[in-house]
Amino acid sequence: MNYKFLLKNHSALAGAVITLLFLLAIIFWPVISPWSSSAHDFLNVLKQPSFQHPFGTDSLGRDVATRVFEGAQVSLLISLSGVIIAMIIGVSIGLYAGYRGGYFDLIVMRVVDLFFGFPAFVLALFLMVALGFGVTNVSLAIMLVYFPIFARITRNTTEVVKNDHFVQAAMIMGQSTRRILCLEILPNISAPILVQASVAVAFGIVIESGLSFIGLGVQPPTASLGVIMADGQEYFRRAPWVMTLTGLVITALLLGLNLLGDGLRDLSDPRLKTRES
Repeated sequence: MNYKFLLKNHSALAGAVITLLFLLAIIFWPVISPWSSSAHDFLNVLKQPSFQHPFGTDSLGRDVATRVFEGAQVSLLISLSGVIIAMIIGVSIGLYAGYRGGYFDLIVMRVVDLFFGFPAFVLALFLMVALGFGVTNVSLAIMLVYFPIFARITRNTTEVVKNDHFVQAAMIMGQSTRRILCLEILPNISAPILVQASVAVAFGIVIESGLSFIGLGVQPPTASLGVIMADGQEYFRRAPWVMTLTGLVITALLLGLNLLGDGLRDLSDPRLKTRES
């Protein structure tokens, strides 16, 4: 039934197709491309897009398409690592806070509210200034931005599910707190967490690109989407395709991930499942 619903949900299908195509391009383009992302060719500087160079070349004669898809690998890995760590920490804290309640829940939620008091990019910007530049610190910044969101979602859904009969039955049977949290509650609240994870990966790419674009994230010569955008800005009037095509790649990737997240949200909505059945 879920597969039929997924096929009927055009947003989910479009998001899955776009995301899959980009993942294939990110993985295989740098492998099959005849150009190296770091090879300089001063005879082909700032060449317009062509059959040989679909995205043109940059100020050092490097193939922009190869750099973009290699940079997308870096940006996606940074975002994924930050979101996964944020999800592990946030879900663990949220599960325990929602299940136990009391002073622990009160303190955790006040800390979460403190993080929510700052816009995501401003918070990431402040953390990068405090932590310093580099790939690892960008991942840490993304983690600190998103773990409060996972903690809040997990805590709120846990508070609802812990009063269900199957959880009460597990408590009466004397099951341990860890077993109840991991085997009874977590599987039943995983849908909104996974939806948030897909959206967080998309906006994690935005955070990485923004930080690298202003020089506070990934540093050259490491290629990332933000680094390539910043490089293209310097000669935008002479070669607008470098910045423009890189921006279109970011936009399309975000569109795919967001459509996929919307589809997962619809797929996990019991009201829509009931309507379909």
